[in-house]
Amino acid sequence: MKKTLISASVASVLTLASFGALAESPSFYGRLDLSVTNSDAGATTQNSKSGTVIENNFSHVGVKGSESLTSNIDVIYQMEFQVENTTNSGDTFKARNTFLGLKSSAGTVLVGRNDTVFKQAEGGVDLFGRLVGGQTRAADGIWYYSPKIADLVTLNATYLMEDNYIDSEDKDAVSSYDDQYALSATIGDKKLKAQNYYVAAAYNTIGGIDAYRGVAQVKLGDFKIGGLFQNTESQTTDQEGNSYFVNVAYNLNGVNLKAEYGKDEGGFGKYYKNITEIDGTDVNVQVITVGADYKISKSTLVYGHYAMYEGDHKVGTAKVDLEDDNIFTVGVRYNF
Repeated sequence: MKKTLISASVASVLTLASFGALAESPSFYGRLDLSVTNSDAGATTQNSKSGTVIENNFSHVGVKGSESLTSNIDVIYQMEFQVENTTNSGDTFKARNTFLGLKSSAGTVLVGRNDTVFKQAEGGVDLFGRLVGGQTRAADGIWYYSPKIADLVTLNATYLMEDNYIDSEDKDAVSSYDDQYALSATIGDKKLKAQNYYVAAAYNTIGGIDAYRGVAQVKLGDFKIGGLFQNTESQTTDQEGNSYFVNVAYNLNGVNLKAEYGKDEGGFGKYYKNITEIDGTDVNVQVITVGADYKISKSTLVYGHYAMYEGDHKVGTAKVDLEDDNIFTVGVRYNF
């Protein structure tokens, strides 16, 4: 009897050890990011409200993990949800990146909902966000990420299943959503750790726009210098234009000082979309943003920034000034 129990115990331990070698246990993670923001017009706040508000800046929870199917193929998974119950913003949960995939020496394939590779090509170069179009998180799609080719270049693609985006009663009504895909090529490390540089080029036809962008960032000592250029064209109207920004960050004894200048000549950014109800031409939006953040601990970050938006456009033949928007934000981010 004792021998049987010992044998069973040993078999159980070996089975668990074998499974542990093959699987990475699911890990639970999340973020709470809350700030107090004062805005003149509310054009770029999360809830589009002016005045002084509390903002929930994409707080989320998730679970992810992997398991080995064979010696060189892993199944990977992630389920992530945006959490909105800290502010009066409606739905408690919103969809974020959730997918199931396979990872091997030939690359990684994901199926589900994820940031498009066009959005991901931005890397960490945009210090403040809210200026360019094409920042899409899409569902009903397939993603592919190649291994590093020649230990240098990674090729990536997003393809959305066309039939998921077609109105079955009137296919012509959404013809602009045919062939939704995005492509990118990246060099270096977007976190600027493995390499001190990051370069990317990307093309996008998702979300009713055709766009291409180039991105570059480099770390020089305590400085990070970066920039992005993007051309965006609507698939359904004559709206078209360039957007770009340049920025610099400097680490001063743990305090990350940041400054950015940006320009939007296409009108696809959040400020232009929310500041006017009249679509004009010859859009000219400028933004200057300065800020700083500081890590109190490994998991807790405090931050603050000030942004000034101004611009104009043409309505018919008349040049019309857009309402200026000054935004000041202080906040705390906690990762777990």
